[in-house]
Amino acid sequence: MNEQTVFLDKASFHGAGLQVLKNWWVVLLWMIAMFLGTTGVGKLLYTPAYTSSSTLVIRMMGSDAYTSLTQTTQMTAVYSEIFQSEALRKLVSESIGEPVEGTISCSQISETNLLVLSVTSPTPRQAYLFIQAALRNYQQVAGYVFTDAALEVVQEPNVPESPSSSAFLILHRLELTILAGFASAGLLALIYLLRRTVKAAGNASRLLDGTILGTVPYEKKQVAADGKRGKKEIPALLLTSSLVSMNFAESSRRVATKLESHLRHQGQKVLLVCSVEENEGKSTIAANIAIALAEHGKKVLLLDGDLRKPAQYKIFDQREEKHPSLSDVLKGTSSLEEALFYQKKSGFWGLFQYVPTAAQAGNLLAGPELRQLIEQLKESMDLIVVDCPPVVAAADAEIWMHQADTVVLVVRQDVSDIRVINDTVDLIWKSTGDFSGIILNAFRQEEGRPSGRNYYD
Repeated sequence: MNEQTVFLDKASFHGAGLQVLKNWWVVLLWMIAMFLGTTGVGKLLYTPAYTSSSTLVIRMMGSDAYTSLTQTTQMTAVYSEIFQSEALRKLVSESIGEPVEGTISCSQISETNLLVLSVTSPTPRQAYLFIQAALRNYQQVAGYVFTDAALEVVQEPNVPESPSSSAFLILHRLELTILAGFASAGLLALIYLLRRTVKAAGNASRLLDGTILGTVPYEKKQVAADGKRGKKEIPALLLTSSLVSMNFAESSRRVATKLESHLRHQGQKVLLVCSVEENEGKSTIAANIAIALAEHGKKVLLLDGDLRKPAQYKIFDQREEKHPSLSDVLKGTSSLEEALFYQKKSGFWGLFQYVPTAAQAGNLLAGPELRQLIEQLKESMDLIVVDCPPVVAAADAEIWMHQADTVVLVVRQDVSDIRVINDTVDLIWKSTGDFSGIILNAFRQEEGRPSGRNYYD
């Protein structure tokens, strides 16, 4: 494929939702960070303000009559200008003997002839002194405007005990926290959708340069009894286990049958199972292919070719290292007969690596001993399944490609970049001259398709 296109469909958006749920802790951390951040910044930037208020009524001079609602409305605007004038502010400052800080306003209480005079200042003391001085001195300014009207105090000014203002960030921190949660969830979903990976099995044939041999569904690892220690997680999902679902077992066996047909028609014996990245389920797929082929009556050898990070001995729980490793055979310190063993339960022969030998891996695999060993094994085995290291991990995978008759590539859902997968396919063709195809591993069920037990976690 010359052009790599990322298809976005229902499965992709469903996967984006699962990605958000899987990384719920990231969303939670963003929300906590936003809450604490807005609280801290809000307190740092917050400047408190205190308001002192007094209720007034306009009374006509020389009489007990109060002004009408219409007169009150008209006179409120004038009194507002008086209380906010520089002349009154100067008188107030002289009265209290210090500069005046803050603002003053005058407003009418709706549907009444009452006015509310309010003063807002940085400190409670300033607010109280400001309003008291304004009430004492306003008449000197208002006398030029109203000669027959005065303000009568209905409610005395109060001394503010707490700030009348609130920090914007602190006031809205809950809304900002929720917004941060949605934003982080959206970012996680967007990153998932923009990643050039295979997100749905239905899109694989359009995105990948190779025949899709089948899809092995995602299945959660099961827990089994472990004697006195209670329970333990099974290291791999094997066909020999009664805990795997029928859907998983049938999918794995169908893939093995297609591979057996390919090997038979091409007259091949050595099948290399590889992947682009680590943790794509390559080793489990290799083990199940060997088990399924052995069920067909073939004499099958499962060879763990990863000298750096061997996995097959863990999958089959052979931690006691009763047999020599593959590296021992290649070095000549052990014979092939000593290293080979028969897995009675699974029905295949095994040649595993038990101890990582990263320092010697390249030299051991590049030497003539490996070719001689493969030729010797071909004489005694019907089929050889090799579990090799990931392609991006080291050059070991390419060395194994030159020793194999054909290669099958394991691709896990949403792990490897599509472009890197297709580059790996090109490498396989150049190295072996034959490519069996691609196994889609651990793909979750797409909407509208039947599922088996434990298809989701």
